[in-house]
Amino acid sequence: MDNYIQNLFAERIGGKNFGKDTVIYKFEKIKRAKREAIKKYPNMELIDMGVGEPDWMAEPEVIETLYSEAKKWENRGYTDNGVEEFKIAASNYMKKIFRVKELDPEKEVNHGIGSKPILALLPLAFINPGDITIMTVPGYPVLGTTTKSVGGEVVNLPLLEENNFLPDLDSLTEDQKKRAKLLYLNYPNNPTGAIATEEFYKKVIKFAKENDIIVISDEAYAALVFDGEKPLSFLSVDGAKEVGVAIQSLSKAYNMTGWRMAFIAGNELAVKGFATVKDNNDSGQFAAIQKAGIYCLNHPEITEKTVEKYSRRHGLLAKALQEVGFKTKKPKGTFYLYLKSPKGTKAGVKFNNAEEFSQYLIKEKLISTVPWDDAGNYVRFSVTFVAKDEKDEERVIEEIKKRLSTDEYIF
Repeated sequence: MDNYIQNLFAERIGGKNFGKDTVIYKFEKIKRAKREAIKKYPNMELIDMGVGEPDWMAEPEVIETLYSEAKKWENRGYTDNGVEEFKIAASNYMKKIFRVKELDPEKEVNHGIGSKPILALLPLAFINPGDITIMTVPGYPVLGTTTKSVGGEVVNLPLLEENNFLPDLDSLTEDQKKRAKLLYLNYPNNPTGAIATEEFYKKVIKFAKENDIIVISDEAYAALVFDGEKPLSFLSVDGAKEVGVAIQSLSKAYNMTGWRMAFIAGNELAVKGFATVKDNNDSGQFAAIQKAGIYCLNHPEITEKTVEKYSRRHGLLAKALQEVGFKTKKPKGTFYLYLKSPKGTKAGVKFNNAEEFSQYLIKEKLISTVPWDDAGNYVRFSVTFVAKDEKDEERVIEEIKKRLSTDEYIF
């Protein structure tokens, strides 16, 4: 007989069947495969290229700022909707790096405890049962997950290589456009590494105005662009602030994933709606972390050094993969390289999807990647692998090439 609590779970997380689901999710499969591989090959190095988490720590000066600010009596309490100086720094950062016109720090900027909570809270401000959030797939699902939990619906638009991994807004039906309230975008994109253009954003702004839709631009990787590309925010384009917001994170650009520091900027009403919901869900990020964040936003050269590393690693990885038969090229942004999964090997191993190929890479090659089968069969390599220095980076990439070269892949 079930404990009565078993019958009280909300339907959004499984209802009375919560915890009884026998489906093993993608990242759990990856964890299990890693354990199996390490047990099978105890003397072989596991190369983890699946984690979307920087291998570097935050800069010493950032850590020192946190330490010194944490000792101050005035920083001990709740920060609610944020430290004023952080909002000012965020506004200045958007102007300097992304050429965004003036943002009112008081009304058009607010902080969040990471970009994930910002995305999770936004549907609470806008979605009623029956409303639609337009999502892109493959991608980060949080905005859609919360949309469903409050009775909304999600319409997924596939990101296809032939369309430069940009969503086809024209494919939406009239009913979908009528019921849609939120449109989620993420560029530079996780997992494809694609970047957006001003032309695309102009089309998005026009679409949003015509259909009364709020654009949510997730810009966690916005500053990580290479080879002459200039950082571009949705808010960089005229008219964007009328229809939406951008969410910027310090996690990737400043190697601060665990610090949980981000901000939302843009349309005053949308920011106010977020702030109202946020005020009922948390009491603000620790002031000392916000002060460390201010140091970061005032020192974008930290990001420039990080960009150089990822650009270098991407170049090495793309070349190595090309040399063993993969059709790929260096991405223009993010720390992800997204490529088509092979159908099998000439030795007779078959892969029905990217997940099977990814599992094979982990179990037989001890190379961990993340599979994506949402819009074609692709795997994602992350250049956040651990390496001590540039020479060690070259060693890791050469080892990847060596392990992959023992097979001939069929595409």
